[in-house]
Amino acid sequence: MFEYDPHKQYPKQTESRVIIRFQDCDPLQHLNNAKYFDYFFNAREDQVPKLYGVEIMDFIKKYKAAWVVYNHQISYVRPANVGEWVRIMSRVIWYNENSLVVEYYMTDDNEQELKTLLWTTLRYIDMKTAKTTPHEGAVLDYLKAALVPGVDFQNLTMRERIKQIKEELK
Repeated sequence: MFEYDPHKQYPKQTESRVIIRFQDCDPLQHLNNAKYFDYFFNAREDQVPKLYGVEIMDFIKKYKAAWVVYNHQISYVRPANVGEWVRIMSRVIWYNENSLVVEYYMTDDNEQELKTLLWTTLRYIDMKTAKTTPHEGAVLDYLKAALVPGVDFQNLTMRERIKQIKEELK
């Protein structure tokens, strides 16, 4: 069960190393565009419990609220190929009273080539009313602790962010 610890240093980013599976690829042996979402979400779902001590179902039971996807923005920069090992990173780059943006990106195994960037906007929803509800208490504290500093999301285009990440990878 998730309990926010104000003395704990929460990681700002999750990272997973995965192989691109044959069954997830198109005839050109590139990861199918729709499958990127599965790879990103599975990687985050695997890492969040390890890094933050929170299982999403326990979180939902405790707070009677959950984040639901509101919007995706994705850019396919370079293909991920069948049999290739890749790195998948995810991080919270923005939040407000009832929403947040998780940034996902995929690189080659050596973290030198950006393959894909995804921004997912989520809304925090009360499970009983199915209406947007504010982040409060430990949830808000968790978001503050996990937020990657220095990303001016509201004044940033995806193209600009791709350039920034490519520079970080060099």
